[in-house]
Amino acid sequence: MSGAGIDMALVAEQYLLMRRSMGYKLHQHGQLLLDFVRFLDGTGAAHLTTEHALAWATLPADGAPEWWHGRLGVVRAFARYLLIFDPQTQVPEASLLPDGTHRSTPYIFADQELDRLLIAAGDLTPSFRALTYRSYISLVAVTGMRRSEATDLDLTDIDWDEGLLSIREAKFRKWRQLPLHPSTIAALREYVDERERKFPGSKQPALFLSTRGTRLLADNASQVFAHLVRQSGMPVLDRHHQPHLHDLRHTFAVKTLQRWYRSGVDAGPMLPLLSTYLGHGDPDSTYWYLSATPELMGLVSDRVRSYLQEER
Repeated sequence: MSGAGIDMALVAEQYLLMRRSMGYKLHQHGQLLLDFVRFLDGTGAAHLTTEHALAWATLPADGAPEWWHGRLGVVRAFARYLLIFDPQTQVPEASLLPDGTHRSTPYIFADQELDRLLIAAGDLTPSFRALTYRSYISLVAVTGMRRSEATDLDLTDIDWDEGLLSIREAKFRKWRQLPLHPSTIAALREYVDERERKFPGSKQPALFLSTRGTRLLADNASQVFAHLVRQSGMPVLDRHHQPHLHDLRHTFAVKTLQRWYRSGVDAGPMLPLLSTYLGHGDPDSTYWYLSATPELMGLVSDRVRSYLQEER
């Protein structure tokens, strides 16, 4: 029990239950977290601090940097959850114990930030370029598809009557179909109509075209997206991690999970559906995209508390 009146061990158990309800196994992770809680309890600390996290993470003293980094990651994930209950919790920076190989934390765009990005895209010149990038970014955001999957789309990949989008040459050469909302179909129709007015009789099969009438390139799209991030006033992070185009895929996955929790859906059995929609071979590949946000942690925590109350 901490000096703030928080039973750290109980909160850790709730946290592990919450994560496992999302499909994570957390065998070693769970053991390490409970070991850290015992360590923290032994110090008599009232709150989780960066100093305590580093002292525990760097055990043993002759451990490999990768091992230290992994242990710190266990504490960081728990600290973000603990913040819900104890605002004085410190979340240690991952850069304090780098391993040189870990993946960057994805940036989750807020709805208002996406709106600003699209407004910035609308200011591009000429007008056809603006419409192309507004349509391209919007499609990636509402489907979570990979940037190259969107640039690889052909006109024939859209089933206008059924409202379906076919992804043919996806990662690992997989093929899948995505059902689209009627508003998305309407926006794509508007873009295609303008595309045909701009390039009448074009034999280019690509859906998204450059101002020269050639297929839009994924690398160019990423460069333009980085420009739009700067133009729309996105937060400056560090030189290794700026909001980028692929983060729209992370954002789609996280916000899908948030909607499920808000509506009372049991998210665990639904994860294979999300994996299929994203083009993953199994849910394990999807877990990487489900990065914790304060809102998501709050929603899942509420679900866990309700579950525990029902069990009593």
